[in-house]
Amino acid sequence: MARTLIAPCKYIQGPGELWNIGTYAAKYGENALILISEGGIKRFGEIIKKSFADAKKKMAFFEFGGECSKKEIMRVIDAVFEEECDCIIGVGGGKIFDTAKAAADSTYVPLIIAPTIAATDAPCSALSVIYTEDGRVESFRNVRQNPDLVLMDSEVIAASPVRLTVSGMGDALATYFEARACKRSDSENYANGKSLNAGQALARLCYDILMEDGYKAKVALEAGGSLTQSVENIIEANTLLSGIGFESCGCAAAHAICDGLSELHETHEYYHGEKVAFGVIAQLVLENAPKEELDEVLDFCISVGLPVTLTQIGLWDMSNDKLMTVAETACAEDDSCHNMPFEVTPKKVADAILAADHFGRLALKARA
Repeated sequence: MARTLIAPCKYIQGPGELWNIGTYAAKYGENALILISEGGIKRFGEIIKKSFADAKKKMAFFEFGGECSKKEIMRVIDAVFEEECDCIIGVGGGKIFDTAKAAADSTYVPLIIAPTIAATDAPCSALSVIYTEDGRVESFRNVRQNPDLVLMDSEVIAASPVRLTVSGMGDALATYFEARACKRSDSENYANGKSLNAGQALARLCYDILMEDGYKAKVALEAGGSLTQSVENIIEANTLLSGIGFESCGCAAAHAICDGLSELHETHEYYHGEKVAFGVIAQLVLENAPKEELDEVLDFCISVGLPVTLTQIGLWDMSNDKLMTVAETACAEDDSCHNMPFEVTPKKVADAILAADHFGRLALKARA
């Protein structure tokens, strides 16, 4: 089987880059459909309109319905044809990106992703998570290619809620450990191949940047959204390095456990990356990682405010039934838990979750 690395065609990051979106989009088409939320139009609509006017190109805003469902994807597809658009631009967060990816895949037009947050590694990938109308995960869609351009305005990201960027650190935290597990098990990545050394190296670089710059970036962002070099580094780690890393190397138990946790309604108010962070701790317990490694991850999570216990993701009453729901979901036949380099069972996952929670409690107590 071939070894593969997949990435967006172009990635641009820097302060004020949203003002240039019209110039960049002009290279891909004459008339862009901008998929964006109502709040996004209020915050960034004038910037986008001016940029397109300066570039002498047409655009039309299309207000996102709130859920990346099959119905919403069809609404966007219909709008592309009705507005005679030859390019789709997703501006906002993950579900907007996933909808834009699926619509671009169906209409065979170029795709630009312009995040306004750095909360997940979704912007760079060729994967769409499809939800039901009531917000439950229904399916995953692998689109034919990664975005043509990912445009990160670091000033916009720095002004977003700090919790969202920290959540992105939680998602990025899984990248190296899951890539390592997939390499050990010789599992497939998301391009129907095996990982290259390049993908593994980017996954490791993602982790190293988190350890070096994560806390410094959080402090800077809490100081009124200061755009320091540490913040720039974390934006890159959360978005580009984690995006290429997970897609080119694969996911493992951390994301599978997150999927299981997401089955419990108590966790629904917590972000994806926050649940993934706890999943990382559980994965390290599951694979009996060295104590030094587990301590480093626990210390990092506590320092930036990521969850290390079940109560920190809303699970104050973790009954055995709830625990087994999480564990059995994580071990579903098509989930990534089976990319671990040993047999994984619901009982092993349940035990790892309970132990991870206790390790987290002890770490919090030691810091008190």
